[in-house]
Amino acid sequence: MKRDLRVLAAAGSLSLALAATDASFAQKAGGILKLGHFDSPASMSMLEESTQAVNRPMSGVFNNLVIYKQDVPQNSMRSIVPELSTSWSWNEEGTELTFPLRQDVKWHDGKPFTAADVKCTVDLLMGNSKEKLRINPRKSWYANVAEVTTNGDYEATFHLKRPQPSFLALLATGWSPLYPCHVSPRDMRTHPIGTGPFKFVEFKPNQSITVTKNPGYWKEGRPYLDGIEYTIIKDVSTRLLSFVAGKDDVYFGVTIPQLRDVKSQAPEAICELFTGNVPRNLLVNRDVPPFDNPDLRRAMSLSLDRKAFIEILTEGQGEIGGIMQPPPSGLWGMPPDLLTTLPGYDPDVQKSRGEARTLMEKLGYGPDKRLAVTVSTRNLAPYRDPAVILIDQLKEIYMDGVLDPVDTTSWYPKVMRRDYTVGLNITETATDDPDPAFYENYVCGAQRNYTGYCNPEIDKIVDAQSAESDVGKRKQMVWAIEKKLADDDARPIIFYTRVANCWYPKVRGLTTMVNSIYNGQRFEDLWLDN
Repeated sequence: MKRDLRVLAAAGSLSLALAATDASFAQKAGGILKLGHFDSPASMSMLEESTQAVNRPMSGVFNNLVIYKQDVPQNSMRSIVPELSTSWSWNEEGTELTFPLRQDVKWHDGKPFTAADVKCTVDLLMGNSKEKLRINPRKSWYANVAEVTTNGDYEATFHLKRPQPSFLALLATGWSPLYPCHVSPRDMRTHPIGTGPFKFVEFKPNQSITVTKNPGYWKEGRPYLDGIEYTIIKDVSTRLLSFVAGKDDVYFGVTIPQLRDVKSQAPEAICELFTGNVPRNLLVNRDVPPFDNPDLRRAMSLSLDRKAFIEILTEGQGEIGGIMQPPPSGLWGMPPDLLTTLPGYDPDVQKSRGEARTLMEKLGYGPDKRLAVTVSTRNLAPYRDPAVILIDQLKEIYMDGVLDPVDTTSWYPKVMRRDYTVGLNITETATDDPDPAFYENYVCGAQRNYTGYCNPEIDKIVDAQSAESDVGKRKQMVWAIEKKLADDDARPIIFYTRVANCWYPKVRGLTTMVNSIYNGQRFEDLWLDN
């Protein structure tokens, strides 16, 4: 007997239909949305990249089996609705997830979308296909998948090795697009073919990315926009000037200091503040001496003054948290009283630094024998600025750091092969659920486990929490895992920043998602009130 979620899916579709009816009187078709884009990615391949630099412009080129509702700010299991599927259902054991598929969908090159494409995509992600992804950053998400089978052209079933109630959440993220069987991974890097509301037009590295309306989109009446132009402007000040001058319609990620400039120079702009689920964190390559010494890594954790990062970079408006985003935006974050018991989270920073200096002195370091260290980070302001503060704080424990800024195209391969000593990184959390957080960043052998941390006992507990269906019990397990990872100084979380999305009033239908920046950029419902 199947636990059928078709009724829930239908209810979600009805809600969307009613909402569309209410708003349809005002919506207008046409116009080009213009955005200042923060970086130039290595390629256009969503399955191979890890940065918002490709996720934002390419999200509208693709569709998923399921998706988080684009007008609900907080992602949760309740906000997942069908997209290229028409519904979904689990078997009684919770090990088979079946999707009936839409039968009216075509790829941008005119070929029909079928269940074979679902299987091809997952086989590619699992490394089971003849063709391979050059980089496969989320392969660990699919470790629990035994296989995908098809029943005719319009039904696909995921067969899991064990129950995984939140597997659906992984499929709903902006990082889970479906790829066509008939287009090679190589071609998807330069000219991606999707089924989404927008077609890829052109990528000029370090200049622009352009997409245009898909006139044959399966969702009638969408998208409203004729296209979107992303002008790549890496410098935050130049990007701000472009926005306040009216050259761009939207500015994603306005910093707290910049917000004053927006309010004074573009007072008509609408701005929504939020704490992004992208925490800054400390990377330490535990295979490289002397950082292979656990006492040295503990000293680095104890040196962190998290409040200072927040005061300097966000004027006190960021948040201190663990691996899971703190509430109320996050659904799984540790309570503050539990958080302060973790190493390095004691509010008495001087006391912690005293303990850190004692550890360093036992290792032979001190005022007259300091440790030189190179701190690598991505060459963008959201990375560089906290890296500079990190270098300053490490001076307190006899470390003298120099900054190594790395271009985006080199940054991800560099940290994946652990070609660094110390780094300042941003955890790019795909969705607010423990499974992607742990499987992507902490389990043994994961490609984005940049520090090389490996504890088979932790991996077993991660599997256990993943199989737990009771949310309350699962939270307790998640927090126990977080405590152990903090005790092991696996990858210390420093802070969560607070930023704003700003846009001019003519932009309608934009929703800021508060617990993932990667899941709300299909943009098929955006329109311009010109």
